[in-house]
Amino acid sequence: MPRQADIARIAGVSQAAVSVVLGGKQTVRMAESTRLRILEVAEDLGYVPHPVAKRLAHSRSNLLGLYTFRTAFPTNEADIYHPILSGVEAEAASLGQDLILFTGTSGPEARQEAAIRRTRMADGCLFFGREVPEAPVARLVDAGFPLVYIGRRPELGGRIPYVGADYVAASAEVLERLIGLGHRKIRYVREPDEAPSSEDRLLGVLQAAPDTEVVRLDGPALPVDAVRSWLADGVTALVVEGTDTGTAYRAVRTAVDAAGLAVPDDLSLAVLGGPPGVSGFEVPMQEMGRHAVRLLIELITDQATTPQQLLWCPPVAGREVGPPRSTE
Repeated sequence: MPRQADIARIAGVSQAAVSVVLGGKQTVRMAESTRLRILEVAEDLGYVPHPVAKRLAHSRSNLLGLYTFRTAFPTNEADIYHPILSGVEAEAASLGQDLILFTGTSGPEARQEAAIRRTRMADGCLFFGREVPEAPVARLVDAGFPLVYIGRRPELGGRIPYVGADYVAASAEVLERLIGLGHRKIRYVREPDEAPSSEDRLLGVLQAAPDTEVVRLDGPALPVDAVRSWLADGVTALVVEGTDTGTAYRAVRTAVDAAGLAVPDDLSLAVLGGPPGVSGFEVPMQEMGRHAVRLLIELITDQATTPQQLLWCPPVAGREVGPPRSTE
């Protein structure tokens, strides 16, 4: 972590001058150009005051940061992210670590960057969300600050440590099960947005069943006529992308029910990481949170580790998948 002495050396000023500027002491007279130069160097170095700065230079505070990229912390147990954060809390507590929640997820970009810089107050930080603000995160990575993303992140040339779910293998396994039951004409329905988890699911689908036709929703609903036309075209199974919003699953299930079709008698339906108990696979949310904490501690303490980890997704048999009607 950069110190005030580092800022003073690079800016060509005394450490006392740096202390005055960063301490916000307006009563001390100083050239504006000097003040701006100090602030610019501090910004470039990513300096933030450390709450345990009086400790030995290499001591640890046993504080882990958590940056969620959300405007509200998901405390509702029905929230899809709640199990991940429960896993984070449980593992941190078991390892004697405290958690700091960093805010700044909304508003100007500068505010978000400042919030990300503040994560350096902790020994290391967990990042959790769909996006990667590459510039401020790259500065943390380049400085060697320990951080772990929850969810696979290919950004920054693959330099971001993460713990994610192996969606490729799990999705392929779902398609292989359908093929094993006799399904040959399958539609895969996905949401319109892009994310690494969406790309992984699609890759798994096409690895197992290259002829699968992919349909992208352009809104929250799927026309009933689309489902009827697929059935008339010989489609016997629908596979749906599972996401944190659940939009694709709700749209498909609503359309199938409105078409008067019985699942799985008329049409098999599988979700790639959907609601509990529905045919497909389960995303190991709580385990992702626990593993992310353990990986972060290993990075903080310079232990030998695997900085990018994918966890197995348990398959879910459910009642929505069966043999195609034509083979019964």
